[in-house]
Amino acid sequence: QVQLVESGGGLVQAGGSLRLSCAASTRTAASTRTFISASMGWFRQAPGKEREFVAAIHWDGRNTDYADSVKGRFTASRDNAKNTVYLQMNSLKLEDTAVYFCAAHYGEMIRVAPDYDAWGQGTQVTVSS
Repeated sequence: QVQLVESGGGLVQAGGSLRLSCAASTRTAASTRTFISASMGWFRQAPGKEREFVAAIHWDGRNTDYADSVKGRFTASRDNAKNTVYLQMNSLKLEDTAVYFCAAHYGEMIRVAPDYDAWGQGTQVTVSS
């Protein structure tokens, strides 16, 4: 099992950028291997709205999947040596305002939130005009 902690959220003006990090607090070699082999997802949830898929990245970091709403603006990456995944967010829009969560899926890249196996607590991103 992995424990995920997001960071990097904050307040930014529309058109600006933020980089979110998701650190895996792995305590054993087995959990480290689990993280390294896991596909990771980024989701977001705005007040009054359902949790929304943002991006996913394969275990090797070479394949990614993005929601149409963020494609071309957001980039997911990972550094398995640091047990960390990232979401670089550029050209931020007001509608990007949400709590952003990272999640681990012990399998292929997916978009369905309930199928993910572990979740972080989220980090707030607020985009202002």
